[in-house]
Amino acid sequence: MVRTAPQGVTLTLRTDDLPPEELIFGRSAAMQEFRQRIPKFAATNVPLLIQGASGTGKGVLARYIHSRSSVAAGPFVSVNCAAIPCTLLESELFGYEKGAFTGAYASKPGRVEMAHTGTLFLDGIDEIDLPLQAKLLQLLQDAQFSRIGGREDITVQIRVICATSRPLEHEIAVGRFRADLYYRINVATVELPTLRSRIEDVPQLARYFYERLRKRYKSSAAPISPLLLKLFEQHTWPGNIRELENLMERYVILGSEEAISEELVSWERTPIAPELPTNGPIQLKKVTRKAVRELEGWIILSALEANRWNRKRAARDLRISYRSLLYKIRQAGLNPPHARIA
Repeated sequence: MVRTAPQGVTLTLRTDDLPPEELIFGRSAAMQEFRQRIPKFAATNVPLLIQGASGTGKGVLARYIHSRSSVAAGPFVSVNCAAIPCTLLESELFGYEKGAFTGAYASKPGRVEMAHTGTLFLDGIDEIDLPLQAKLLQLLQDAQFSRIGGREDITVQIRVICATSRPLEHEIAVGRFRADLYYRINVATVELPTLRSRIEDVPQLARYFYERLRKRYKSSAAPISPLLLKLFEQHTWPGNIRELENLMERYVILGSEEAISEELVSWERTPIAPELPTNGPIQLKKVTRKAVRELEGWIILSALEANRWNRKRAARDLRISYRSLLYKIRQAGLNPPHARIA
């Protein structure tokens, strides 16, 4: 017997939650080329596989494609497979019937049913274990499944988008992922670039997060200075866009560029970093403090050179008092060139 998913179970997607299109794709050549392919992905309901390192925006892209697709009026249901224990993931996806196991006092629909007439987004598809992969394969082949403890097949109409940060070919080779499932979800595929490979998009992204988070927290944090943006452009962003968003969140809460600079220094191994001892213990706080002072000196020097060593203008750019700048110049041992300074 076949029955359809209940019509009353829906999850809606608010398209105004999505960043502007020009922000999602930015200005980099790699993203602009990718942008041209999006209408083709949105126009069809075939399974789509989104690949890319953690934090590159796979979830945002999935929501964007859904909002431009033929099922945009339906729900967008997202499942973070890595965040749900394997023992619970099957019931979370496919639901269960009353009495299916101890504690199942009532029937419960799963996320697959909730996505009926819309999009099911499986983030971290590589985290699903092999037995559950077989059930997911049946869903993709027949558009049918059964709840845990159920005797009836349920038919659904859904578009499936999967995402992974691991190369699935390797997972197949080591026996952790089914090859037949891979071919099913890999009908169309895209790979998102890392943030460091589209570094020209960082200033625009940083300003977007600043404005959004400042309103959320009702923060009085000053706008991002050009010097901090320059520091952002020199960062390698191992955590990609998610790292940038988290960094801007701390900035609008703390309102301190110095705290952000210190955090960036702790990640980077830059030419201005202090030399570490080759033997004996390393005092992390002491080494980090020294690195921050040297970085601060480098930023001040950049501001002075940009203003032809006019200290009053440099102080305004740095958003510190003229007196504080004079102190920091002496502390950093910065000597002006033979030109006259203000």
